Amino acid sequence: MAFLTPTVLAFGTYNVRKHPRVGILISGLRKNGCTVEEINHPLELSTAQRVEILKKPWKVFGFGWDLLGLWRRLRQDAREWMKHNGKPDAVLVGYMGHFDVLLARHVFKDVPIILDHLIFAGDTAKDRGAQGLKVKLLKQLDRMAVGAANLVVLDTQEHQHMLAVLESNTASMVVPVGAPDEWYAARAVEPGAGSPKTKDVVFYGLYTPLQGVPVIAEAAAILAQRGHTPHFTLIGKGQDYDQVRTIAKDLANVEFKDWVEPEELPKVVASHAISLGIFSTTPKGLHVVPNKVYQSMAAGCAVITSDTVPQRRMLDDGVTYVRPGDAQALADAIERLTTDDDALSAAQQAAALAAQSFTDVEVTRELYSWVLKTNR
Repeated sequence: MAFLTPTVLAFGTYNVRKHPRVGILISGLRKNGCTVEEINHPLELSTAQRVEILKKPWKVFGFGWDLLGLWRRLRQDAREWMKHNGKPDAVLVGYMGHFDVLLARHVFKDVPIILDHLIFAGDTAKDRGAQGLKVKLLKQLDRMAVGAANLVVLDTQEHQHMLAVLESNTASMVVPVGAPDEWYAARAVEPGAGSPKTKDVVFYGLYTPLQGVPVIAEAAAILAQRGHTPHFTLIGKGQDYDQVRTIAKDLANVEFKDWVEPEELPKVVASHAISLGIFSTTPKGLHVVPNKVYQSMAAGCAVITSDTVPQRRMLDDGVTYVRPGDAQALADAIERLTTDDDALSAAQQAAALAAQSFTDVEVTRELYSWVLKTNR
């Protein structure tokens, strides 16, 4: 019997430009041998806005008409697609697809559905201060989303274990977040070839509690007290932003950028010697491996991040670890790498080597095998 290339249909309101994870899955599945087509009508909301809706589902009514319009188009496009192509071999619902997966289950009856579930609504809301009934309701949303899928894709074993808390029997798989091709391309411009790295330090993110950005500001202040002032570029804005600005208000070597266009971000990060991961002690901060770590490694930066079980398991010797929440340890690590050229070079080489395991094609190999087995 001739080998048939499986067809995966990526479906939903995901926005690859703002949330590159689903783009990595799509690209990796294609490179591994799937035909991947998309029915995508992006919801123009930031991650913070999507999380806010997960925390306060009644806010859905504020943009409900737009969302319903997108779902109507998704359903129409899906039915038109199946009219001409038949049913796909699998449907992939992208990151933050708690609601999209419910629509997918309704539209694609008897088709295996893959849900990329990097964020648990209840866990995320709890990490940002919610409690009580709200958290219980959001956990129920997680149960509904997971229950609508045939396979749940998660990014760490810790998140995989959270399925047991939801009492879910849905099959699951750990797929590292990885990094898009453009981050590897940014590293391809070597020092001396027009874009030399500086000794500068960069962080980018949404200033959420799990990222621990105040720890970074405190480390910069400690270094300044020692008379050591490498340039820090802090990109982004969010919940902890005002606190960070207060801590760093007297530090002339800390530069704030509220926004960098996604297309420019890889080049901006790659121009720095050191990129910072996450440093909080929150429960959520202790069981994630953030996308910025994978991306910064791909870009050839030396990476410093918190010493947590999932990060050690996933990244091994590719990064420099410091104790979560420890500004003193972070300051020590930054000082060592910015004053010791050999240590900095070794850290950058370790990151670049480890990053080869997190290309789109590598992280999706097991997922591709699942699609094949499911359709035999």
